[in-house]
Amino acid sequence: MPSCFRLSAALLLTATCFILTAVVHSQERMTTCDSDPLNVHRLTCDEGVISVDEALYGRSDSMVCSEGRPPQELANTQCAQQGTLSSISTRCNGKKLCEVNTATFRSPDPCPGIFKYLETNFTCFPAITVVACEGSLAHLFCDVGQVIFIYGADYGRRDRTTCTFGRPEGQIQNTQCLRPNDIVANMCNGKNNCTIPVTNWCVWRPLWRDLQVLGGCLHM
Repeated sequence: MPSCFRLSAALLLTATCFILTAVVHSQERMTTCDSDPLNVHRLTCDEGVISVDEALYGRSDSMVCSEGRPPQELANTQCAQQGTLSSISTRCNGKKLCEVNTATFRSPDPCPGIFKYLETNFTCFPAITVVACEGSLAHLFCDVGQVIFIYGADYGRRDRTTCTFGRPEGQIQNTQCLRPNDIVANMCNGKNNCTIPVTNWCVWRPLWRDLQVLGGCLHM
């Protein structure tokens, strides 16, 4: 029978279960005026990881980023670049720190002549990191009345120390093998418990990989 660990992740060699903790979150907002070609939009969570709720590049308020701007550059408050939410979410969800250059969203210009800004509303969710070695099973559990929510998962290899026991040097050299995937979220979200088989989800061979999962529990 697999052993259980509360809060912190443990190295998986056969099968291990993890009791996730209930989510307590904080709401955050970041606004970056697009006044410089090198402006960086920076999202950060002191505790937990980022989950993007809303994102806008354009203008929805005549008062935001208005200092020193003529009225005609603030007039259009129905200006929004398509795809901003999807782009920010893909880049930032599941991370503690995320930086995006505002230049990413300038083309095509959603409203010529209007002074624009990038604004993101996001939530910092406390998360537990689960690391499982290839060929093992990871069991995730929540308390009664709670369900699993996965913020993000990466499969591959990011260092030369994780999941290395008994492995030849040639299988741990490539630390640039990392592929985000939604398999874990599709398997586990909304369930009270979930078993994840860590198998060959990507194409690199020969390489010994691990699965890193960020998750928590939500009250039903």
